[in-house]
Amino acid sequence: MSYITKPVARHPKMPRNALGLTPRDYEGTMSTLCAGCGHDSVTAALIQAIFELDVEPHRLVKLSGIGCSSKTPTYFVRDAHGFNSVHGRMPSIAAGANAANRDLLYVGISGDGDSLSIGLGQFCHAIRRNVNMLYVLENNGVYGLTKGQFSASADIGSTSKAGVANRQGPIDPVNLALSLGATFVARSFSGDKAQLVPILKAGFRHNGFAFVDVISPCVTFNDHKGSTKSYAHTREHMHEVIETDFVPLRAEIKTSYAEGTARAVTMHDGSVVKLRKVDDTYDPTDRGAVLDYLGEVATRGEISTGLLYLEESGEDMHGFENTVDTPLVELPHETLCPGSSALAELQKEWV
Repeated sequence: MSYITKPVARHPKMPRNALGLTPRDYEGTMSTLCAGCGHDSVTAALIQAIFELDVEPHRLVKLSGIGCSSKTPTYFVRDAHGFNSVHGRMPSIAAGANAANRDLLYVGISGDGDSLSIGLGQFCHAIRRNVNMLYVLENNGVYGLTKGQFSASADIGSTSKAGVANRQGPIDPVNLALSLGATFVARSFSGDKAQLVPILKAGFRHNGFAFVDVISPCVTFNDHKGSTKSYAHTREHMHEVIETDFVPLRAEIKTSYAEGTARAVTMHDGSVVKLRKVDDTYDPTDRGAVLDYLGEVATRGEISTGLLYLEESGEDMHGFENTVDTPLVELPHETLCPGSSALAELQKEWV
């Protein structure tokens, strides 16, 4: 991760929110991700969303696990609380922190490897408990930190950098979240900031577990055999006087399209992702109809984006557990630890 703070420079006409803060006040350190990485676009969308929501930086908690995606919290809201957990264990850390202080705003950043492999059980139980948090899954289908192996979200037929085709069916995090009873489910594309920012804002404001799957391209490990832009192809067709290597600078992928329409987005390696935005006749409160719709769209080779499902039940983990209204962190010691006599009295109920 980077610990280099961005230089503070504020244009006098830079917009300010209700707290008098500018978007620069919600930035973090310099990103060390590959140039053009979709994850940096997600960071920009998070900064914009948090700025527009007038969030006090010290009231925000950022959590992550391990992976390229889990570096993201370093790059926004430097004055927030943060915890980088071990691989796949972020959801339980988030649940524990939320149990201790329900008055803070929680955002967990994870990836398809962190959430759908080693952390799959943790992810499922965070949904089951309806932990009050925004959970952003930056989905690129590969393990970027360990050189581009397939992740559990890789589609059948997709090829690795080595040219090997994936033969295993993917875990679709959106279908998984819907099947497990998640109360807020959305999917977006890192290059569609106009759509992503409102979704993130809605997720922050949702009472319960708000899941957002973000298709976020990996610009380095789309460089597979068969691409004419690959390192191997270039070396085969050129005369080298000295062996060198480099990561080319690439522009982030962006797109814009109307509701109810489909748009094909070409990735850096020439592959195409088809995105469809739901229209105003779509009912995001009917879980069964949503699952049917997603299956229908998937058969056409498309990926639905937008707010896919919403259930404002009003009961999160604290409601299920009947916890006290006062955050546990604010209760005095004598209330939290009333002594052995109180414990003995409580145990009489189980005799």
